[in-house]
Amino acid sequence: MKRMTPLAPEALDDEQRKAYDEAVGGRRGRMPAPMQAWIRSPELARRAQRLGEFTRYETQLGPSLSELAILVTARYWNAQYEWYVHAKEALKAGLDPAIIEDISNHRQPHFADRAHAVVHAFSLALHLSRQVPEALYAEAVELLGERKVVELVGLLGYYTMVSMTLNVFDIGVPEGEADPLPP
Repeated sequence: MKRMTPLAPEALDDEQRKAYDEAVGGRRGRMPAPMQAWIRSPELARRAQRLGEFTRYETQLGPSLSELAILVTARYWNAQYEWYVHAKEALKAGLDPAIIEDISNHRQPHFADRAHAVVHAFSLALHLSRQVPEALYAEAVELLGERKVVELVGLLGYYTMVSMTLNVFDIGVPEGEADPLPP
């Protein structure tokens, strides 16, 4: 983290420590990388971390669709750390390595599953044009249902905030690791 010095747990004030303890005590078991910046505003850190926990683990989308949407977001923002973490998570969730490679290289992936194709198209459309065409929206609602579409938009928004945070505060891949995304 080149723009801010990471804060050690013992250096946190009382409010920061509460936010930190909540993150570490949650499903992640650790403080997520963007929280190194957010912790400077403990209430933002607390609320963002809770939203992240929900969007990462508790939506109805399931791991494979969630990780696909996260990768589209990480690639759009060229968020190296986000890609570094979530390419591995996408593989664990069963996403085809060829799909991950295609997204990394700005190529249109080939999907065997219609839900994956729709989530990819929806995520990409929203990032690129800041809108979702009516036909694509209707297809997403028909295939996924309104709740999952709402949760997809929430996930995309959260990971956009994460990517922006990682990029602005220069939170990169771990020391000694190469950036995984090509220019």
